[in-house]
Amino acid sequence: MTLSHAFVTNPGSTPDRWIFFLHGILGSGANWRSFGRQIVSAEPSWGAVLVDLRLHGESQTGFSPPHTVRAAAEDVAQLMDSFARTARTGRHAVLAHSFGGKVAIELARDRSGELAHLFVIDSTPSARLDHRGSAGTEHIVNLLRELPEAFSDRAAFTTWIEERGVSRPVAMWLAMNVRPLPNTTRFVFRVDVAGVRAMLDDYFERDSWDVIEHPKSSMQTHFVVGSASDVVDESDLARARRCPETTVDVVDGAGHWVHIDAPGALRDIVLARLG
Repeated sequence: MTLSHAFVTNPGSTPDRWIFFLHGILGSGANWRSFGRQIVSAEPSWGAVLVDLRLHGESQTGFSPPHTVRAAAEDVAQLMDSFARTARTGRHAVLAHSFGGKVAIELARDRSGELAHLFVIDSTPSARLDHRGSAGTEHIVNLLRELPEAFSDRAAFTTWIEERGVSRPVAMWLAMNVRPLPNTTRFVFRVDVAGVRAMLDDYFERDSWDVIEHPKSSMQTHFVVGSASDVVDESDLARARRCPETTVDVVDGAGHWVHIDAPGALRDIVLARLG
């Protein structure tokens, strides 16, 4: 099953390389549309592919369990195979946030030779059995397991979520996954919450440092971390700095959502590394 995806290119340009954008848990490729547009506007030879990972966005059906980080990476590899090799280098890039960051690292386990750059945005290759830095995500995923079967409309869903301690902006973001049931006046949250829970559990349990510490190609890995985020700790940063073909940038004042908190700083880092 091919992942749902969308393209962003600079008007009038024909990209010969592609950056695959991978989102975090409960996100979608559309979360990166504005940022992707900034990158391709500055570097028209690159195009952006906004990917919906399995069980997210429009990639809801046709994906068999087990739902793991590795399975999500294999989905992206299949999507990459559908792209003709580029005329200039034949090597693409991946920019991935949070859960998507570990998916991207696992993708590079077998596909690093096809990648010139891997941008890991506020994510760590480490296992995090204590779920450090993800209390908010944990709360939301657990809450979604208690959802009623259906709602009268999206507003009713948003109210239900807000009444249980979720902020209005996050509740409205989640409501993008609420869809009408065919031939009814009822609305449902269309995400396979149990499947997402399984993916998140695997993300916390999986250690992927060997991919970064023992690279099989000349792919460059770039860690970009928010200084106010606690997802990536000092030991992670020190370990990353010791890895070959690896850079580390800490964005001052940014939290976990680096592209929201400091889009200009992240854009400048990405463009400088691409250059």
